Amino acid sequence: MPDPTQCVGPWPTPAGALHFPSMRRSAVVFDLDGTLADTLADIAAAGNHALNALGRPPRPVEDYRLLAGQGLRSLVVEALGDPAPDDLVERGMNTFLTYYARHRFDHTRAYDGVTDLLDALNARGLRLGVLSNKPHHETLAVTQALLPRHRFDAVIGHQDDTPLKPDPTSARQLMASLGVRPEECVYVGDTKVDMLTGRSAGMFTIGVTWGFREEQELRQHGAEAIIHEPMDLLELLH
Repeated sequence: MPDPTQCVGPWPTPAGALHFPSMRRSAVVFDLDGTLADTLADIAAAGNHALNALGRPPRPVEDYRLLAGQGLRSLVVEALGDPAPDDLVERGMNTFLTYYARHRFDHTRAYDGVTDLLDALNARGLRLGVLSNKPHHETLAVTQALLPRHRFDAVIGHQDDTPLKPDPTSARQLMASLGVRPEECVYVGDTKVDMLTGRSAGMFTIGVTWGFREEQELRQHGAEAIIHEPMDLLELLH
């Protein structure tokens, strides 16, 4: 189990009102890419750099909206576009990571409104976590660099000894690190993987529409609420 990193730092009604069960929530867990941070351009650049190194044509940036979110191996396999031997996939993954480590902040930024939301959640004393399919060291690097003044009580990315989301194993590990039960926890994400993760782990699951995927995907895969701006989350937590 990866060690948590200590950092310093119901659907909308037709009228737009948001409904939320009355049970008290004590923790909020966020996905990273497409939820807290707009990382798409830098992911696409690293992916295309890897494809070029493997002698394959680049993919449009928009393709990476669908390629991202299910782990690095899946991204490389899907970007290659046809069955590829394991050694080629491994070369692609290593090339991606080497490039991304140097260029992860060329274009990446926190989404508008995210820092205000985190300030408000910190002020309320809620426990906060980040749970991502991004490699663990990259999850830590991006979270700490983009959101240095916000307190996250646990940050977990993918490690080889833990299944990728939507398997609930990492979500359960993170809740154990936070010291909360599933019914006390909200999970916020932007893809079907996030919705399936939250539901399978027993958390109340909220989809965001400013990320990599469309609202329809979130609804179809079990989102229990949809929000369109980061600060909308505060209304759900009243």
